[in-house]
Amino acid sequence: MDELVRTVTGFVRTLRAAGVDADHERTRSLLQALGHLDAGDREAFYWAGRLTLCATPDDLPRYDRCFAAYFGGRRAAAARTATTSVTRHLAAGDGDEAGAGEDAAAPATASRAEVLRHRDVARLTEAERAEVHRMLALLGRGRAARRSRRFERAHRGRLDQRRTVREALRNGEVARLRRRRHTTRPRQVVLFVDVSGSMAPYAETLLRFAHALVRTVPRATRVYSVGTRLTEVTAELRHRDPGTALNAASAVIPDWSGGTRLGEEFKEYLIRHSARGAIVVIASDGWERGDPALLGAQLARLARQAYRLIWVNPHKGYEGYQPLTGGMRAALPHLDDLVAGHSLAAYEELSERLAHA
Repeated sequence: MDELVRTVTGFVRTLRAAGVDADHERTRSLLQALGHLDAGDREAFYWAGRLTLCATPDDLPRYDRCFAAYFGGRRAAAARTATTSVTRHLAAGDGDEAGAGEDAAAPATASRAEVLRHRDVARLTEAERAEVHRMLALLGRGRAARRSRRFERAHRGRLDQRRTVREALRNGEVARLRRRRHTTRPRQVVLFVDVSGSMAPYAETLLRFAHALVRTVPRATRVYSVGTRLTEVTAELRHRDPGTALNAASAVIPDWSGGTRLGEEFKEYLIRHSARGAIVVIASDGWERGDPALLGAQLARLARQAYRLIWVNPHKGYEGYQPLTGGMRAALPHLDDLVAGHSLAAYEELSERLAHA
């Protein structure tokens, strides 16, 4: 049963990161449904999840994309062969050698996907990296909202004096008080991706995560590469195909695998731009070759402007990690969150933070 719960939990986290409101109650309903079905039957699992985890019509295409990415295959509903046999594995006793051999020979796509969620992307094979990148493309579907200055009509809220008076003049009396409320819009995210030499094993994956964010909310996402130069790559990442977008971004980044001068680059950003009200995400290991005091001063300015300042460090996912580099020590007093950035699971958690910040 533990393997089934892990598989369902990993799948639900992928759905949440893609924007499907699969809460704990819906997850519990799926587990109860699977208790009456063959959990190794992919089609049964597909329909049980679709009926229990999806709440709105908008959830259905997201569910299909996530199912195909998580369990393998391009068309989720078309694949009828079982890709994992959780039930058979649980039913077979420890001494049932025939059952164990059968399970060992059967594909275990769901279990493999769950393992890949927690693997360090720097240690993946090319095939594993391609599968993780395919699942990364599904992230970034949700985005925290902020209140806009604009108003919309509403049944409740602030009195709309102009509409109320205008209708009263037209009708000769005040027949109904009209209301209005502020509209909402996605909160802007400004993402800085460190492309220096020490971040080389993670830079491509981080840019693919950035591509998912840009494709989801193009007008509320800005992406910059940082190393020895500050380079905006937002326009390049707007291309629909991730590979084409990454190639375009690589072509305009002049400092791949170079040094790291974050303090100078954040200073340049603050001279030319503003992060007021935005969620600022810095993806770097903190190996600052410039002056750490300058980095700390610029991060203090960024923190005053930003709604939230999040630092993503791949090494944070390692057991026993301590932020001992000069850049990390300078950054820590100004951060709202220091999170891991080494695995698909870490990017899913970051996506959820951006959706609920």
